[in-house]
Amino acid sequence: MRSILFAFFLSLSLLSYSQEYKITGAIADKANNQPLEAATIYAETIKDSTLISYTITNQKGLFELEFKTGEKTVNLFISFNGFSTIRKQLDLDKNDIDLQTILLEQRAVELSGVDLVGERSPITIKKDTLEFNADSFKARPDANVEDLLKKLPGVEVDSDGKITVNGREVNQILVNGKPFFGNDTNIATKNLPKEIVDKIQVVDTKTDTEKFTGKESDSENKTINITIKKDKNKGLFGRLTGGYGTDERYQLSGIVNSFNDKQRLSVLASSNNINSAGFSFDEVYDAIGRGANSVSVSSGGNFNIGGLAFGFGQGITTSSNIGGNYANSFKDDKIDLNADYFYANSDSFNDTRTSRENILPDGSFFTDSETNFDGNSNSHRASSRFAFEIDSTLKITLRPRLNVTDANSVNIRNETSSDDTGNLINRSFSRNNSETDQRDFNNELSVIKRFGKKGSFLKFGLENRILENEGFSLFNSENEIFGNTPSTETVNQITNTDATTTGWQADIEYRQALKENLFLDIAYAYDVNKNDNERLVFDFDPNTNDFTLFNDQLSSDFNFRNTQQRPSLGINYEGKKIRFGVTGRFVHTALENNDELQDTDFERDFNDILFNARFRYRNKTKSLNINYRATTVIPQVSQLQPIDNITNPLNIITGNPDLEPTINHRIFLNLNNFDWKTRSGVFIYGNLTIDEDRIVTTTVTDENFIRRTTYENISGNYSMNGGGSWSKRIKKDSVYTARIRLGAFATFNNTLNFNNGLRLNTKRFNINPNASINFNFKEQLEIEPSYRISYNTTSYNIDTFEDVNFVTHNFGLKTTTYWPKNLIWGNDITYTFNGSIADGFQRSSVFWNMSLGLKMLKEQGTLKVLAYDLLNQNINTRRTVTQDFIQDTQGTVLQRYFLLSFTWKFDKFGTGKKRRGRGGVRFF
Repeated sequence: MRSILFAFFLSLSLLSYSQEYKITGAIADKANNQPLEAATIYAETIKDSTLISYTITNQKGLFELEFKTGEKTVNLFISFNGFSTIRKQLDLDKNDIDLQTILLEQRAVELSGVDLVGERSPITIKKDTLEFNADSFKARPDANVEDLLKKLPGVEVDSDGKITVNGREVNQILVNGKPFFGNDTNIATKNLPKEIVDKIQVVDTKTDTEKFTGKESDSENKTINITIKKDKNKGLFGRLTGGYGTDERYQLSGIVNSFNDKQRLSVLASSNNINSAGFSFDEVYDAIGRGANSVSVSSGGNFNIGGLAFGFGQGITTSSNIGGNYANSFKDDKIDLNADYFYANSDSFNDTRTSRENILPDGSFFTDSETNFDGNSNSHRASSRFAFEIDSTLKITLRPRLNVTDANSVNIRNETSSDDTGNLINRSFSRNNSETDQRDFNNELSVIKRFGKKGSFLKFGLENRILENEGFSLFNSENEIFGNTPSTETVNQITNTDATTTGWQADIEYRQALKENLFLDIAYAYDVNKNDNERLVFDFDPNTNDFTLFNDQLSSDFNFRNTQQRPSLGINYEGKKIRFGVTGRFVHTALENNDELQDTDFERDFNDILFNARFRYRNKTKSLNINYRATTVIPQVSQLQPIDNITNPLNIITGNPDLEPTINHRIFLNLNNFDWKTRSGVFIYGNLTIDEDRIVTTTVTDENFIRRTTYENISGNYSMNGGGSWSKRIKKDSVYTARIRLGAFATFNNTLNFNNGLRLNTKRFNINPNASINFNFKEQLEIEPSYRISYNTTSYNIDTFEDVNFVTHNFGLKTTTYWPKNLIWGNDITYTFNGSIADGFQRSSVFWNMSLGLKMLKEQGTLKVLAYDLLNQNINTRRTVTQDFIQDTQGTVLQRYFLLSFTWKFDKFGTGKKRRGRGGVRFF
């Protein structure tokens, strides 16, 4: 730790050896003297072409390039897409340098004192695309794409791998314009090496229709496209990792990629018992990441990759998986193919202890429970995408997907209830053995035809889905009731379920260009979903010593049909900087239910008129979005069926067939502003959601404290949330980079519900200020401290309910050193304090992961020792506060272990000519 602090303070002392400079000027088109907006101006060192700083011009073509450097002379570049780049060697003989107006032209000429050459700028803005030149941003040796992204202005990557660009989340990563293992963003960013990347392109996320027709994106998300260098787009590269540690912890993983121009094949496999998907290949921590999180891992231990789930949600999971992805284009890119397959096996176990206060208008009672869960699952997922571009105006896309899953589990639960004086009220024991088999097939077809004026098109879509579920469960329980009239109730029964859901949707969308940038949109969608569900329950008959007593009260055999029609009409303006639109739609929903066993036939019809509206202003650095959307939420089958669910004998749940759909109104606003001059950005957002006829649970507790729960509609629920962040990047040549981020977000919920028949109004407020710094010194030292504090208040309208107020703290410190050469030392420390946790549960913990790695074999191999939860304080304690209970839960988590692993990286690119360099023998 001393070496870390010494390097940190040494870097600060270097500030005194650099000076501040400001270069100003204007960029214009020589042909017409018009200013050029978004031209790039950047400075590099002369000796090694290290990027010092850069900026872009504003609407008037003006720029200010500010930086700190110890250099006395630099190379200055001015570039704009479609114009010749200007390079000028500039003497820094004064702090403020005014270059006046610089004229760019498309053909090379010689200006006084200025040489014209072909150079690649670090950043280029092309219409709606932000493009970064990868080689302009220095990263440590053997960096991956995620390390590169952290160097780019306006790009943030958090500890879990979530990427945002100027405050907008990235939800898709493409490689050479094609998906890479589905929509999982981490596989590409954590596995592709930085050295093969040519460009990073950032665009608004678009659907297939929007891409082909040029329609503006409606998404608030971003897509990153990684383009591969031509000389690296033919070859083989990958990584293999194996490790074993204390407590029999292990990990095995590998990924192999074969690129051949348009053809791409990738295969990955993994097996471990450390709650990991196994594909992050983090240089420091491999697959565990911060707090045991990696590829889409939840805090509870379940995770997914490419849409395939591992585990059951909590505890410790042992998983094995294998998958592959293939992409190719044929016939001059007129035919495009992308396909992938995954297989996953997981075994999970979790022991949970729960303490719950059940709040009633006239007092409270308490339940304490312990559960033991053990489960196994096997999953297969196959998907593909075929795109056929018949001609420049006609495109057909087909997307078939298949998921097959079988799972079995054992869930044992012991629960006791007591009154507020500690007297025992009831006690229950239950054991549930279940087996399920699920098959899910989905197929989408879309046909898009462009015609007439620019922007006009006709799109037809057809989608069908078949979901089959077969299940078996053996349920045993014993429920003891104490008090004046004690009793004991036992249940021993089996349940067989056979459910099939079939659905299809047809939609048609027509856009007519009325005039430039103004469009009329007409659409119609027709959905049909049918659920055939058979649930047969048999009680144990001691006379036959078998499950032969048919339980007609708990059994059901119903057919549920949901038909929906949605015609819509809208008008939209899509200008370069301003776009707005209004769409109205009529939603007709028809529900039909027929239950032969329970005699609960009903038919329901709902008619709703809903509107959407949106406004957006955007230029090169700023954007403002305001959206309003109304949606309808149809009750689920389980909420409508009046069948008792006694999985928990102390809380019996029954559906309500008279439920109305919920109408949800949502207003969303966000503001982005990134200042290229100061390298700082501001992001502000806000949401307001109002629910009409929200479906809520209502629970009534009887004199024996047995809870009966059903569902009701209630209006008056609303929620608000908002927040913002400010970030700034400070850089001095290639010496150090610092990223500072300050932020806060807050939520307010007004929830209406019922508690034992009384109307309950709960108001909940939460605010979370936070701050973080990322400091990087010469790619040899990285320090990342962060802090977040959360204030929480909950109040009730019933006087006997006690208001809840608590504070939580979270402090993190992440350090990584790459010095001395070939030695990597990482520390990831998190301190957490939860002021809401009750006595008897651990409130605070220090979670510390440490890693020490040694590069060898010409830097192609890494031998590493990992210490997980070094202080052995990892906990899984959480508090849940609702309108009628407060619950504290502590479950199974990974405990301290040490793991020794070895990683081997390999690559072979190009035609076979050997070149010796970093990382051993390479082929070019």
